[in-house]
Amino acid sequence: MIEIMSSAALCTVQDFGRLTSRQYGVGTAGAMDQLSLAAANIMLGNPENSASIEIPIFPFKVRFTQDCDFSVTGTEGEVSLDNSRLPTWWAYSAKAGQVLTIHQPKKGCRAYLALGGGIDVPIVLGSRSTQLRGEFGGLEGRMLQKGDCLPAIQATDNRPLDFGMTSPLSALAFEQENTIELRVVTAAEYDEYATEAKELFWNNRWKVTPQSNRYGYRLHGTEIRPEKPIETLSHGIVPGVIQIPPGGQPIIQLRDAQPSGGYPKFGTVIEADLWRIGQAAIGKHIVFKEVSLKDAAAAMQQNKRYLDDVKQMISLQEAFV
Repeated sequence: MIEIMSSAALCTVQDFGRLTSRQYGVGTAGAMDQLSLAAANIMLGNPENSASIEIPIFPFKVRFTQDCDFSVTGTEGEVSLDNSRLPTWWAYSAKAGQVLTIHQPKKGCRAYLALGGGIDVPIVLGSRSTQLRGEFGGLEGRMLQKGDCLPAIQATDNRPLDFGMTSPLSALAFEQENTIELRVVTAAEYDEYATEAKELFWNNRWKVTPQSNRYGYRLHGTEIRPEKPIETLSHGIVPGVIQIPPGGQPIIQLRDAQPSGGYPKFGTVIEADLWRIGQAAIGKHIVFKEVSLKDAAAAMQQNKRYLDDVKQMISLQEAFV
């Protein structure tokens, strides 16, 4: 079990989310960076979908109230276990009474703290994820607070852990001058926009504005306008959908977004790149690259190979522990 010792504003319990409840009007919720969540769990021998803490505010501090294995992924930076400094993307065994501090990251903006077996909160509609809009899931359907206690499903097995791995943040395909590239497939209303508007979309450097959160990222750049006003009924949307409201500034719908909306759908960030959005901080710039559905499927396989490589590396490291 751990006790939250610092202000935990915006920190929540998340797993992969509710993938089969949108037809009931329930958004997915789930980790913004699911690649990092999966990697954190793999290092502990947990199922990849095990619930962990998503941390966007630093420093973040917890106290272990019993012996427990843990790992920290997502951002690149440092953590402290009492007075010992460790890098992130590391798995370790803590003793009861020890204090873990996750410091301000050098790269990325969301860290994930996983515990042995996963965090033990109730399963609601097939997921332990916090749904803030509906106030259910996670811990009482809310953000974590100082003094909250969260149990791990399993305590340490007394097999000392002390190993790490390489963060995928180091391998971002395009991260220059605070710019991140996201691959996009075009969506239903794309052809309602003139060639000039389409070129503006693909050639712009879009800034992530302070109005961005887990519901969606609001971007700022040159306005994108259709050839004539587009009127649509409210329709289904999924995380990654890029909608263009009347103001002409794109919104990327994300994990806590409602499952339907009426703004025109210009494109969709491919699923394999959603973790990159999760690590794009306020003020970062985004560029979009058009890809095909075939490219999108290949990118998902690349993510899978990364996690397979992680599993193989952990197996090799454990052989020498």
